[in-house]
Amino acid sequence: MESELISKFSNIYIMLLYAIISNDINRVKHFLSDEMYEKYKSIIENNLQNKEIQMYDELNVKEIEIIDRVETTDYLEIKVKLISRYMDYVIDAETKKYKRGINDHRLEKVNYLTFKKSLKASSKELFTCPNCGANLDVNFTGTCPYCKSVVSMENNDYILTSLETS
Repeated sequence: MESELISKFSNIYIMLLYAIISNDINRVKHFLSDEMYEKYKSIIENNLQNKEIQMYDELNVKEIEIIDRVETTDYLEIKVKLISRYMDYVIDAETKKYKRGINDHRLEKVNYLTFKKSLKASSKELFTCPNCGANLDVNFTGTCPYCKSVVSMENNDYILTSLETS
């Protein structure tokens, strides 16, 4: 069970960075708390305004471990330490030319992520869209395929509530 959880957290982290590269935070909105969504939405809006693309080339997760668990009557919070490696640079969105950053070798970064899950969350493989009531697979893209509403995982699975990089 713990290896599945670690894999899930690693995948959410990677999906977040790819959402930043593609300037499309809605790809991962369903895995983010409202605060995290607004934070990364602002970063992407800034990139779009400046006609830039943030790149994370040769991205991988070197190591990930659970470092803390906190359980209350309402939720379970899990903190992980994730060591990632990637080239971190910015390119011009129109010309695709390098502007700044490190694009000739990978950097190793230590990230601390906090995930939270409601203890009232469904353990079923299917849950329903709060807008139209359609059954949704927990591995869906975050948008209901029927009514196109963005559906949060907050009441069904872990969401990312904090990400600090050192």
